[in-house]
Amino acid sequence: MRKMIKRDIYLDRIAPFIGKPVIKVITGIRRCGKSTFLKLLINELENKGTDPADMLYINKDSMEFDFIRTYVDLHDFVTKNLKKNKSGKYLFVDEVQEIEQWEKAIAGFFADGIADIYITGSNADLLASDLATLLTGRYIEFKMNTLVFSEFLTFRNKSTADRDDEFALFMKYGGFPGIHRMEFADEVIGQYINAIYSTILLKDVVSRNQVRDVALLERIALYIADNCGNVTTARTISNYIRSQKLTCSADTVQNYLLWLTNSFLSHRVSRFDIKGKRQLELYDKYFLGDVGFINAILGDKFQDISGKLENIVFLELITRGYKVRIGKYYEKEIDFIAVKGNKTMYIQVTYMLVDEAVVEREFGVLESVRDNHPKIVLSMDKHFGSERNGIKWYNLIDFLLTSDL
Repeated sequence: MRKMIKRDIYLDRIAPFIGKPVIKVITGIRRCGKSTFLKLLINELENKGTDPADMLYINKDSMEFDFIRTYVDLHDFVTKNLKKNKSGKYLFVDEVQEIEQWEKAIAGFFADGIADIYITGSNADLLASDLATLLTGRYIEFKMNTLVFSEFLTFRNKSTADRDDEFALFMKYGGFPGIHRMEFADEVIGQYINAIYSTILLKDVVSRNQVRDVALLERIALYIADNCGNVTTARTISNYIRSQKLTCSADTVQNYLLWLTNSFLSHRVSRFDIKGKRQLELYDKYFLGDVGFINAILGDKFQDISGKLENIVFLELITRGYKVRIGKYYEKEIDFIAVKGNKTMYIQVTYMLVDEAVVEREFGVLESVRDNHPKIVLSMDKHFGSERNGIKWYNLIDFLLTSDL
């Protein structure tokens, strides 16, 4: 059996809440490692002396628990297998959204103090339903992503000395933990990621939202992949699809975009007017939930390396707990405004600073913003110089491997 590798960034975040009277909700795209994370938590508890008999793990992706269809089934099974009136009990429910009206049972367990509760789900609106109001004020959410590059190196048992070759693989295959159980070959990894992609579309988008036009949904998903890192609108996508002699309204596209985002297949990033200090309603960017989708879906058709690099930096930032938006300053665009607590960074991402025009484009927009927040340009250049007019430059891989962000 393959040894489970700890994902310390998430273990460190959840540790202060273990054993505390709050429901721990872990959300994220399918196959990002939520189930393994629950098993790591169980191992940690066992290592600290918790009796395995005091922990109940239910995985709704397993046929073993197929009989748990509704909140009544869940209630009956848990109360039968976890005795009341004894402290130190732990309940783990994986892919809880597969259980009808699961919130009723979970809220009841919490009210009765039956166990310390941990649940996972593969949908961003897991806690958005009317029923979820039963849990208001009783839970804390932890958002999990696929592996970032530093974790990819750990899973590969590689050091930073191998970083260039490994980053090329990371750009191609992405960060799904499951690929590390397989041969690193294009066909093998491509089939695996395509299977994840299809499962998300069918289970988390089509079935969950009763999508009638699956072909249209797939076209919109392909459009997002092909335009990764570009600003767009629902109307732009609608016009593109209609140019292919298909019927499609902007409202329909808007709904499909929302459902794709809720499944974590994509992430919507809104624009922020730095001068006017307000969020803008039009021209969002969409990034994929894992950069490996780009190669698996589009193959060699995708030529925008800068867009792929932006996707990688975006996922790195949100994994590190930053809230990310696109910056607009007059008519200029800043790739990312990253905010965490009192810290704000402006970031430009480009493939290579190949000539003075590119240097001026990337540094110039940041130089025009007259505030004291750190401003950074990232590129794949090996050498450029540490800064220009106070704007710092980092090699992009160095930035991803920096612990102090």
